[in-house]
Amino acid sequence: MDWCHYRFRSVWELPAAPSVVYAVLERPEEYPRWWPQIREVTPLDEHTATGRFRSVIPYDLFVTAHETRRDPEAFVLEAALSGDLEGHARWTLVAHRGGTRALYEQAVEVRKPLMRRLALPGRPLFRANHALMMRSGQRGLRRHLEVV
Repeated sequence: MDWCHYRFRSVWELPAAPSVVYAVLERPEEYPRWWPQIREVTPLDEHTATGRFRSVIPYDLFVTAHETRRDPEAFVLEAALSGDLEGHARWTLVAHRGGTRALYEQAVEVRKPLMRRLALPGRPLFRANHALMMRSGQRGLRRHLEVV
């Protein structure tokens, strides 16, 4: 097993139509407004941005995301990730019970040297840190959708 490789899957139930949720998720430069752990997003061009993330563990991750798929009809957003995390991430949205079920999938290899050195003993903590970040993101997006 490669201790530096992670696969994450989160499902968010959201109180808005897929088109409304998609319109928010397709603007990553605005994520810091509603997702506290995403500290900053800087667009580089219309398909690429850099981001800085920090959750409970006191270290920053720097990632460049390059859009690989933007499909507003299928409600799918995908990006290739590089930097402290290398891999890909995908949002898939479907109508569900009068709102949206948002599936977030991520497959990455950690490139940050400290996290690589702590890969084995730190793995449970890193996974818990990610779970906390995702729960906070879901809460923030739910609140944000109430006012858009």
